Amino acid sequence: MARTKLVVDPITRIEGHLRIEVQQENGRIAESWASATQFRGIEIIMQGRDPRDAWAFTQRICGVCTVVHALASLRAVEDALDIRVPPNGVLIRNLVHGMQTVQDHVIHFYHLHALDWVDVVSALSADPAGTATIARSISPWPNNSETYFREVQDRVKKFVDSGQLGIFTNGYWGHPAYKLPAEVNLLAVAHYLDALDWQRDVIRLHAIFGGKNPHPNFLVGGMASAINLDDAQTINAESITKIRDMIRRARVYVEQVYWPDLIAIAGFYKDWAAIGGGVPNYFAVGEYPETDIRDLGSLYLPQGIILDRNLNEVVPYDESKVREYVTHSWYEYAGGQDVGLHPYEGETTPRYIGPDPPWEYLQDSERYTWMKAPRYDGKPMEVGPLARMLVAYASGHEDVRGLVGDALGRLQVGPEALFSTLGRTAARGIETVLIARRLETWLDMLVDRIRSGDVSTFNGEKWDPSTWPESAQGYGFCDAARGSLGHWVQIQGGKITRYQCVVPSTWNCSPRDPEGQRGPYEEALVSNHPLVDPERPIEILRTIHSFDPCIACGVHVLDAEGRQVSEVTVQ
Repeated sequence: MARTKLVVDPITRIEGHLRIEVQQENGRIAESWASATQFRGIEIIMQGRDPRDAWAFTQRICGVCTVVHALASLRAVEDALDIRVPPNGVLIRNLVHGMQTVQDHVIHFYHLHALDWVDVVSALSADPAGTATIARSISPWPNNSETYFREVQDRVKKFVDSGQLGIFTNGYWGHPAYKLPAEVNLLAVAHYLDALDWQRDVIRLHAIFGGKNPHPNFLVGGMASAINLDDAQTINAESITKIRDMIRRARVYVEQVYWPDLIAIAGFYKDWAAIGGGVPNYFAVGEYPETDIRDLGSLYLPQGIILDRNLNEVVPYDESKVREYVTHSWYEYAGGQDVGLHPYEGETTPRYIGPDPPWEYLQDSERYTWMKAPRYDGKPMEVGPLARMLVAYASGHEDVRGLVGDALGRLQVGPEALFSTLGRTAARGIETVLIARRLETWLDMLVDRIRSGDVSTFNGEKWDPSTWPESAQGYGFCDAARGSLGHWVQIQGGKITRYQCVVPSTWNCSPRDPEGQRGPYEEALVSNHPLVDPERPIEILRTIHSFDPCIACGVHVLDAEGRQVSEVTVQ
């Protein structure tokens, strides 16, 4: 049987422009290509700017991943200028980043990924009493009543009867790949709607510590969060009580709604524990320092690399082994298309060479994406929650080992199930539970320091550019919700001369490299991957969404005709 070509464009539900092309043969995906179809120019924008402002610009790379780009940028500049952040600043950053991660993972599950597994229209035929019985059997969540589920069903029915599904438009409802009973579909849809209100509540932590959300405020050298328990204009006793209540509500929702739902839904899709494995290499830069970012032993989630799925060894991470290739990307390197550049040598010279008209089959072109191809020591690497949990598990992290064992036991699958589409989704849930619980520990640590008289959140010793060396360079890492993130900065005469970002979706969405090695998205789609109905390619959505793509972080601002899109004047 001849292969057929298929294009899914765009594939993401909210975050950026991702195009997937595959060739299908006999109900299986035989080849795949991942293409980001916008250009990122942030590295060019950063040149000539004050490094103390870099975090504010790079934070605007994305409207969802706002905290993590600021953190990576801050750490890069602090590394370059040898600035140490006070412990209170470290803990506040953990709280802001941790809540972002918890919120982001829950939003991803319900609003960006769950509908790949949940048939919304099927929920209309559910018995609300049956849904309530199922819900109470897996969780003590107080909203698990027949009355509540009936109200949700009525709301969804109004959408359907009006012919306008609103937020549920364009689903492959009725697809034979859906396996959930109607009652479980209703359960998931109800919690989809619940999560919209929940996330809006708990993310207010950002407004308390950072002034606003999205894009909370940060500061090179710490946090702009003055602490005085008796002053209404600062972080005080009342605001700490509000933060503690938000953390408690976040944890309760994660433990009583999100995690039980994930396990319940996954139980109907165990076959996906053998689908979508992808590349066998994983790396995590580590995250959540509890003293100093330069003390790797203080990271709550450890740093390291897993090669060839060997959980018996964690290889140390060395950032000098990172290279980016543009063999199949719409960029030029002065030294040639097949050379690999470390970010300190990185070049951002866009050159679109693609089909004409532009959006014919990109797989027929030598170059097919605005993503570069990052490699670690020549190897494609998967990053993200699965990589973090694998590195932590192999490192002997007790909290991770306990939750991984519990999840595998509930699903009645072995450890090999982690290397799959289902494994990525489960790992994200495991991490969410861990961080939701750890938020309380970080707040307790902060409160203890405040009570001991330490209210410092900012180190201003090297704020004056006259104290800086003539030239400096620094690397800032952050393990973001979607995976390992790196910012590299070079400073000359007090101004940025080179800035490079290698983001999680660049690692995962990378094209082929000079050796022909596929990136993680591409490899996952040819790893024992079904595609039953090319007209409704829900299987592709399941695997790509399991990575939680954020293409906006990888690419930006394209006008296909080369015209100026906007102009920004700095006074």
